[in-house]
Amino acid sequence: MTRTLWLRVILLSLGGFFEFYDLMFTGYIAPGLVKSGILAPTTPGLFGLAGLASFVAALFFGLFIGTIVFGFAADRFGRRTIFTFSLLWYTAASVVMAFQTGAFGLDLWRFISGIGIGVELVTIDTYLAELVPRTHRGRVFAVNQVVQFSVVPIVAFLAWQLVPITPFGFDGWRWVVLIGSISAVFVWWIRLRVPESPRWLASHGKVMAAEQAISALEKSVEADLRGPLPPISAPELPAPSRGFGEIWQGIYLPRTLMLILFNIFEAVGFYGFTNWVPTVLINEGIAVTQSLQYTFIIAIAAPFGPLFGAAFADRCERKWLLAASALCVGAFGIAFGATRLAAPLILFGVLVTLSNNVMSFLYHTYQAELYPTRIRARAVGFVYSWSRLSTVFSAFFIAFFLDRFGSAGVFGFIAGCMLVAALSIALLGPATTNRRLEAISG
Repeated sequence: MTRTLWLRVILLSLGGFFEFYDLMFTGYIAPGLVKSGILAPTTPGLFGLAGLASFVAALFFGLFIGTIVFGFAADRFGRRTIFTFSLLWYTAASVVMAFQTGAFGLDLWRFISGIGIGVELVTIDTYLAELVPRTHRGRVFAVNQVVQFSVVPIVAFLAWQLVPITPFGFDGWRWVVLIGSISAVFVWWIRLRVPESPRWLASHGKVMAAEQAISALEKSVEADLRGPLPPISAPELPAPSRGFGEIWQGIYLPRTLMLILFNIFEAVGFYGFTNWVPTVLINEGIAVTQSLQYTFIIAIAAPFGPLFGAAFADRCERKWLLAASALCVGAFGIAFGATRLAAPLILFGVLVTLSNNVMSFLYHTYQAELYPTRIRARAVGFVYSWSRLSTVFSAFFIAFFLDRFGSAGVFGFIAGCMLVAALSIALLGPATTNRRLEAISG
């Protein structure tokens, strides 16, 4: 794992950096959407379309379509091609969304943007899992998410500064959205420096291209090492794909069911906190500007979760770390919902953020390890899509709990969901740490 591979990891992570900006600004611009009169903070009726919950749901319904319908694209057309295409897709959609003045147009273009974001994230996870040595997979995903989560304090700061005002007569939340669209400038620069996955090339019969990619990689790594690479065992030839139905057969069936269950419930805790904290604080009587200030301070912790996790990501069994981090999200969330004082709010908000982001890099690593190259992207896309669908509905449930029971009700609901997520991994998940991908997939 030399400079050559780390450079590729960083380039892929930069693509995810801009994607996370688009994914994470939902909660931070929410007060601006309410202030401008486009949306209401709570939802009249359980599934009303005039409230903030419809905006959250539109994004995650788009993410659901992107992962479940188009998750196959990276398996069919290649990791590199889909990485670039999806980045351009969601950037263009976000620019159009920034100029909408009504709830329907806002939700429609947020949905379209979500499709591209959903495809992008699956592609990055798949590529990283196939690129790096087994002894560094956990650490690589941690570094990847350090880069990606570094955008959270940036978007939180921009929202804090811009959402309460209207620069040049243009709503502050629109500026926050447009600033993130500069990612299009970097797309082609990143594309030229990220080669196709050799595992994908080999699994599609492009043996010469795979050999050329591996040879170029080996030469670069040998130059980094200033010496020859150690000998390797004979490679295993990839088995032919039996199609999407393979995820419901043999050892993959319990893994698929386990990951569906986990994704349904973990998404409530992760996005329930990220997307709703400013609105929850405002609902408890904290002013808009002060709410955004608190959430900015909490957001500073975002990249430190995976940075801290990188120290032990490949030293302890991944499934147990994942279950423990889910339990921490629930416990710290209850404490956050029970206090109104500034210092404890920020402390427990930071602890929830750290736990959430440790959990995030762990499960992104974990689910990409559990399937073979021939179906990895579509399998990860399918199980991951359940977290998107879950967030569509949980957005309305959180709005309901917030309206009826306040922040304590919201975080009690979240804690129950995180308990189910932790149990699903602890009871049903296989061990993966420091095992070759081919060995894990049987």
